[in-house]
Amino acid sequence: MRRRELLKALPLLMAPAVARAETRPLRFIPNANLSAIDPIWTTALVAQEHGYLVFDTLYGIDATSQLRPQMCAGHELSDDKLTWTFTLRDGLMFHDGEKVLAKDCVTSLRRWGSRDSFGQVLMAATNDIVVIDDRRFQIRLKKPFSQMLYGLGARNCFMMPERMATTPSSEQVKEAVGSGPYRFLPDEWVSGAHAGYARFDRYVPRQEPPSFYAGGKVAKFERIEWIVQPDEATAAAALQKGEVDWVEQPLIDLCPMLKRSPDVVVKVIDPFGWQPILQLNHLHPPFNNAKLRLALLPAIDQKVFVASVIGDQSDLGRLPAGYFCEGQPMASHAGLEVLTKPRSLEVAKELVTKSGYAGEKVVMLSPSDRPVYSQMAQVARELFLKLGLNVDFQPMDWGTLISRRTSRSAVDQGGWSTFTTALDGMTINNPGSNFALRGSGEKAWFGWPDDPKLESLRAAWFEAPDLKAQKAITEQVQLEALQTVPYIPLGQIFQPTAFRSNIQGHVNGPFALFWSVHRT
Repeated sequence: MRRRELLKALPLLMAPAVARAETRPLRFIPNANLSAIDPIWTTALVAQEHGYLVFDTLYGIDATSQLRPQMCAGHELSDDKLTWTFTLRDGLMFHDGEKVLAKDCVTSLRRWGSRDSFGQVLMAATNDIVVIDDRRFQIRLKKPFSQMLYGLGARNCFMMPERMATTPSSEQVKEAVGSGPYRFLPDEWVSGAHAGYARFDRYVPRQEPPSFYAGGKVAKFERIEWIVQPDEATAAAALQKGEVDWVEQPLIDLCPMLKRSPDVVVKVIDPFGWQPILQLNHLHPPFNNAKLRLALLPAIDQKVFVASVIGDQSDLGRLPAGYFCEGQPMASHAGLEVLTKPRSLEVAKELVTKSGYAGEKVVMLSPSDRPVYSQMAQVARELFLKLGLNVDFQPMDWGTLISRRTSRSAVDQGGWSTFTTALDGMTINNPGSNFALRGSGEKAWFGWPDDPKLESLRAAWFEAPDLKAQKAITEQVQLEALQTVPYIPLGQIFQPTAFRSNIQGHVNGPFALFWSVHRT
């Protein structure tokens, strides 16, 4: 009998210890400095991670690619498929104590739709978005839009208070007040140093297991502290010593050493991987010359670029890779012969000469604090020099590069020609979400390619009646992109993350997601 009583009491005896453990903050080293807190205004990965901590979405995509209600209790679709009526679930509240209302969502949708490449297509198909009452709103369409829930659940469509969402999408919001599981602590944010988040005790998670962006987002730490540490060796040492709990993107070269460290786990939790790319500026010489862009392709060796990052850890790379996420339904190898047949510097050099290239400066931006991008930039620099291009190599921190890449000025007036970056697998999952494949000129992503045919094919993908038709159009998109070269895909890599062995509950995703994570 006494044993039974003891067993009943065990949870109570253990509870204070668990509580004390959970009050210790999770100390996290993000992949980059948080230089902007508006995840609608910027596509920077670190801002999206911040976004999923602070904000919530109407729907969420799960690990099986199903779209599930998140802030919404559900929706109704009219028989003519032109009116979507959404109902918010009970208990939604912003961090400032105000209830989440339909008007907040309507304003947030309009702001997101004016900025996001997927949202822009939705807005073009929309007659109006209207409030019905405090918990319901409607999206009234001009024509059916079958990708509605994908846009709301997979495209970082964050809901903000109306006062914030009225800010033009071309401007950053000045505060980060959401309705997500953690509150942003503005007084603790020092760009380049650290940021702080606290559990939002009035957040009501869904009563479902977490899965990717969907399900129950249970905050299990009272505080999360982001610590910016651009030196990879210092970050790895801090993890080994237990000074930090989680290093989001350890230098891949250091992963074998970290795997041998006691109490450290190295693991890939992103099932989609990343596509490193070489982005080209279509506005100014020399890459406003389509013939020069094409001339690069016979010399681009994806194996060399990927190897510069993963070394002999071949399980962390996949080749070849086109413009869409390998391993996913839209992946295609159509036209990839131009990147997979034997590489030839001589052929590329001849094409460079025939293109009319006249020695114009190539300003190459390289993020010194992002090893993956920096290593690939070094490979690109060496290749360009071999091809006879006049390279002006400019290292800078990632925050500066993010700002610099917005410049449309000529290279001699502070502009740029090319930079290396990477697109997450969710972004390049299809033609609708791959914002870097837009051909809309000055409305396109940085580089601003102008390709009406690419835009027309993208629009056709949204209209495709089924998966087979979507895949056929996706192949045409890739063939067109390989002719106009909005950017050059450099392969696929799977970036491991590293954490203390007592940190568990990680949810698979394209970047760090903090709900469900706990300390044992």
